[in-house]
Amino acid sequence: MPKKYHIPTKNADPRFPPIGKYSTVEFREDCAGCCHQCVKKKCVYGIFKDNFLHWSKMAEPEYLYTCKNCYRCVQECTKGIFSMSVNPEYRNLGDDYWTGDIINSTWAQAHTGKIPVSGAGYRGPFAGEGFDSIWTDMSEIVRPTRDGIHGREYINTTVELSRRPMRLKFNQDMSIATELPPILELPVPVLFRQPEFGVLSESVLLSMVQAAGAIGTLMYVPPEDHPAAVAGPSASLVPCLTRETYSNHTGLIQKSRMIELAYAPGIENEFAGLRSLKPDLFISVGLPLDAKAADIALALAQTDVDTIHLYGSSHGREVGTDSPRYLKDMLREVHLKLVDHRIRDKVNIVVSGGIAMAEHMAKAIICGADAVVVDIPLLLALECRLCNLCKENQPCPVKLEAVEPKWGAQRIVNLMSAWRNQLIEVMGAFGIREARRVRGEVGRSLWFEDLERENFAPIFGTRKVVGVG
Repeated sequence: MPKKYHIPTKNADPRFPPIGKYSTVEFREDCAGCCHQCVKKKCVYGIFKDNFLHWSKMAEPEYLYTCKNCYRCVQECTKGIFSMSVNPEYRNLGDDYWTGDIINSTWAQAHTGKIPVSGAGYRGPFAGEGFDSIWTDMSEIVRPTRDGIHGREYINTTVELSRRPMRLKFNQDMSIATELPPILELPVPVLFRQPEFGVLSESVLLSMVQAAGAIGTLMYVPPEDHPAAVAGPSASLVPCLTRETYSNHTGLIQKSRMIELAYAPGIENEFAGLRSLKPDLFISVGLPLDAKAADIALALAQTDVDTIHLYGSSHGREVGTDSPRYLKDMLREVHLKLVDHRIRDKVNIVVSGGIAMAEHMAKAIICGADAVVVDIPLLLALECRLCNLCKENQPCPVKLEAVEPKWGAQRIVNLMSAWRNQLIEVMGAFGIREARRVRGEVGRSLWFEDLERENFAPIFGTRKVVGVG
């Protein structure tokens, strides 16, 4: 039996106090100060345990993301001195897409490598926009299959990013006559990409590259930003090149397993020259996720490209338009275009832009992607607060430029371990044991728009009123 894939996690404590969502407000004048069974000592999440001053001086706790707002301290305090409040600083985290909840959850996963939990339950709307309008069918969670939720070690998250022949030919002696292309397998359906903004010092990039190597995935990096520390052979790097520049990086191409070319009309004419430099080279083409993406992807799929990398906006939407569609809809359009022309299985699709949580990874694959590419979550794992001060050339409040690569790599590894475990839980609840089978499996999802049209519109829809003349 092959060795089971495992991502090793290790606690990577934050360098700066994280901005937590909740905190307790204590009316200490009503505290007796002599309870032997103070509720602070009973906190199951150890909020107060980490700071002995909360016991000795009954001081208010720091704003920690470890607080799950379970209200146990509020309910069980015999003097009733506790109440909950939201940290004002937390309200200013991120924006309407990269919300404080996403940032806070990412910090927690990068710290511990564990799946985030919440003690107060879900209070939001049942459906939102984009990926939030998709629900996953978790029916197998109540009747797990043999290899389902209780057999997680048998669930395979491996994906392939190499092209596949559409048919096989055999010789008279039944040996394979078809020339089989090389195979590129990744143990997780997630790749890294250098963020387009942020404090991208050598230590920050090195943290990302080392993390990619640790979990066995790849990272897209522009060669001009290639850190000197990883300029040697690295199986984890995917240089992002153009038709005009790739000839200047022949040495880098020969050291790389995969390269990416930015799309341009006729870009497929460059593939033969690239593979003459390295016969087993895997080629990815970067394509903006705009209105033309589906047609261009179809044309590319008929060439010898291995992977098509669709670039959406950082907020998970279409690019190049004033009325952008959501990433989920654009992915479905590209995927179904290839399915309709019976060529989907030949090529691979990866998507970047707005992949913010583990659930986005699962839902993007359901919508038709083979894998996702993350960028901003890598910065968040290193304690970035998305304050945008770096865009104004102001000092970073968490000194990202001083990140120690070993610590930074471990934080990213922890985050990816938590994401993979969440994917495994979802696949187990699906009753699916292969990540490759999740691709395009919309039958395992519920779309709010479809439910509203098919179920609620006939009941609550506007009736046509026939006038009497």
